Amino acid sequence: MNIECVFNAPVPKVWRALTDKEQIKKWSFEIKEFVPQLGFEFQFYGEKDGVKYIHHCKITEVIVERKLAYSWRYEGHEGDSLVTFELFDEGNKTRLKLTHEGLETFPKSPDFAQENFMKGWTMIIGENLKKFVEGP
Repeated sequence: MNIECVFNAPVPKVWRALTDKEQIKKWSFEIKEFVPQLGFEFQFYGEKDGVKYIHHCKITEVIVERKLAYSWRYEGHEGDSLVTFELFDEGNKTRLKLTHEGLETFPKSPDFAQENFMKGWTMIIGENLKKFVEGP
């Protein structure tokens, strides 16, 4: 699954929004600790229809202001996936490409349906992050 968005903001600003734990909280999930460093592990809670899911993630690749990738799995459920953010400098704008691979490894239930991930990432990246980085 891929999503691309263009933000009216420079790459360093978008990178900080993706990698600074205080900024992440303002547009995404509440993550207690986050360091953009290879091997760093973090977790957060997400909720779907009143059911809380613990997400476990581990950073697998960091190229400052260009690429951030981390594994993504759910506590108590089978499956492993990989989330990759790639940033492309387009002058005073940034094109972000998000790839979420391995969704087919998750349980075959409505909560893990690919369209849910597409809707979720579209809202998180295309609306929340966009407003955050383009705002004052």
